[in-house]
Amino acid sequence: MKTAAGNDSGLVRDRICAIFPGALGDFVCFLPALQILARDADVDLFGRGEFAALVPHGVAAHSLERPEIRKLFVEDDALESLQGFFGAYSAVYSWLGSQQKEFVRRLQWVVPGKARIFPFAPTHARLHQTDYYLGCLNLSSLAGAQPVIELDQQEAAWCDEFFSLYDLHRCPILAMAAGSGTRGKNWPEEFFVAIAEWWRDCIGGATVLLVGPVEEERGGMERLYRQCVVARGLHLSRVAALIARSHVYLGNDSGLSHVAAATGVRSVVLFGPSDAERWAPRGRKVEILSRDIECSPCSEQIMKNCSHHSCLTAFEPKEVIRFLACLPEVLTLTRTGPGITV
Repeated sequence: MKTAAGNDSGLVRDRICAIFPGALGDFVCFLPALQILARDADVDLFGRGEFAALVPHGVAAHSLERPEIRKLFVEDDALESLQGFFGAYSAVYSWLGSQQKEFVRRLQWVVPGKARIFPFAPTHARLHQTDYYLGCLNLSSLAGAQPVIELDQQEAAWCDEFFSLYDLHRCPILAMAAGSGTRGKNWPEEFFVAIAEWWRDCIGGATVLLVGPVEEERGGMERLYRQCVVARGLHLSRVAALIARSHVYLGNDSGLSHVAAATGVRSVVLFGPSDAERWAPRGRKVEILSRDIECSPCSEQIMKNCSHHSCLTAFEPKEVIRFLACLPEVLTLTRTGPGITV
């Protein structure tokens, strides 16, 4: 390290570039590796813009669409400008472009000896995604690490306002995410409706339904909307604050379920066609509900063409309600106790 005037510690930290193309669930799985990178260096993360709300201290988020990233895929002779950009980094880690020869060639040329380029996901082993990213950094000894999302105090204040607006301060809150990026991973809407009705009638609580852009575009959840306080169009930091303020979270195999787990709230996640060994959200209070169906987990192509989705539809609402009713956080709220009749 070099001495630097004006730095509180008297030292200039190294700068690291991390290029990460994943979606929300992937990003939460990536958080333990990202937090370790940021312990001893300032990290510039190039990924999806919405993740800026969730990056740990020491990480600056930038769009993956920046021209400097796009130029790594273009075959031409204009590499000198990229040298100036990437040359400022002591190391470049990319989970993008490992199968693109031109990308690999150009990145290794502009930062000789400093670039490490990994496949986005393990190709063979049923390794949890979090452990895979740690292994890429030679941190396999930390396998089993749990992602943690650091909540923002400003968003906590906003959450107070949201609770006041909908008169939620005095009732138990169930946070619910009924969608996901893939329709085949979703529990039926009418099942979520049954859960929301039970939470209202038997627990005396309110359900906050988290609705993202995918759900807005698809539509088709009008019945569920009528049973819930609908939270839509929120930045991820506010979504995390709402979930963290809730008593329990219920959702599908989705990015928001990973966010919920990382906030530390009791999270119940329904897994059907996906491989829970690789993709289950990690956290201190995570419960995974899955069926031992012969054809599950399955490939994405099989999932899209499945005619029965029994890995999800076999979970009837009454079974999930019984499970929820026995959670420690719910036992203290139930009016009739865990022996509730459904």
